[in-house]
Amino acid sequence: MKLAHGVTMLPTFMPVATQAAIKGLTPEQVESLGVSLILNNTYHLNLRPGLKVLSEAGGAHKFQGWDHNLLTDSGGFQLVSLSKFSTITEEGALFESPFTGEPTMLTPEESISIQHTIGADIIMQLDDVVSSLTVGPRVGEAMERTVRWLDRCIAHHERSGKKDTQSLFAIVQGGLDHELRDRCLDEMIKRKDGIAGFAIGGLSGGEEKDVFWRIINQCAEKLPEDRPRYSMGIGFAEDLLVCVALGIDMADCVFPTRTARFGVALTHRGPLNLRLSKHAKEFIPIDETCPCPTCKDGTSRAMLHHIVTHETAAAHALTLHNITFEAQVMGRARSAIMNGTFPDYLRSFFAEYFGDVGYPEWCVNALRTVGVDLLEGKNVSVIPGQGAKWEYAAS
Repeated sequence: MKLAHGVTMLPTFMPVATQAAIKGLTPEQVESLGVSLILNNTYHLNLRPGLKVLSEAGGAHKFQGWDHNLLTDSGGFQLVSLSKFSTITEEGALFESPFTGEPTMLTPEESISIQHTIGADIIMQLDDVVSSLTVGPRVGEAMERTVRWLDRCIAHHERSGKKDTQSLFAIVQGGLDHELRDRCLDEMIKRKDGIAGFAIGGLSGGEEKDVFWRIINQCAEKLPEDRPRYSMGIGFAEDLLVCVALGIDMADCVFPTRTARFGVALTHRGPLNLRLSKHAKEFIPIDETCPCPTCKDGTSRAMLHHIVTHETAAAHALTLHNITFEAQVMGRARSAIMNGTFPDYLRSFFAEYFGDVGYPEWCVNALRTVGVDLLEGKNVSVIPGQGAKWEYAAS
């Protein structure tokens, strides 16, 4: 994917730098991990430091010292996460600042203008977002409004003259209703001449995984093959790989950085809760095969257990490791796709990651739709329901 600040290979995972910084890491450290695309939050950057500061700095890239690709969300997600501070109208979203109480109207045009000032390589349309667990007429209303707001975003972006340097992505909404999703897809595909890529929004909000993957599959099957497909808010390794298998190119989530601050390291054999006393005398790295600075420097699990959640150095060390883990999951998937060995990679990854506890049933079902049977030739149990390996981190 060629963008103004370079090439990003797909599929990719985007670490989240909400406030123009990945918590605990410098831009140089993030770059050293091979990351070429990160995410900033439009809503928060508009509040602080504000557009005047960002403009005087020459945009968010220069402000945060990041010379690679940058994606900004539109502020739409805050309609859910800060719903008690917001009111939705056809004109836009009226927010109260959680810091000052000052009211701010965020319209589709204003969202695009803010992202123009930030200078992100990929900018997102403002969408009307509801929780994935919402039911009833509000879901259809939000989907229809998202399409209308997309028209306003496209028109404003094209008038700006920034189309060649900033790529606008649409966001497919419709909740868990397949008919609404189809209607949204049809309308957005009609507008693809004004759209550089498509995101799938309104998921990862607590819905059943068996429902989640079917919505992803429905959208990926219909979206144009010549545009990147971005599944928003995806961070578990099994979620990433299923989404890639179904046709997703990009994903983002705070999961690897947030879970690092809680003392959990992500590995190809599952997460390690380093707070547990069983790690107190383990004088080995998190993963002896991992190329991250924490593992390469030989920092032991025992040392991390000693300082985790007490010293910021532990959060930094685990953040470096967890971002590397996510990058490796996607990087190895990318290499396998290019080499024609992606089904083999899926089988080997799931065997190593879930072999001791059993495969999540939803993953088995999802991958079977693309011709990959994880159970073929194996005597492995299947776990119904969510089946996230994360649930076993404390054991």
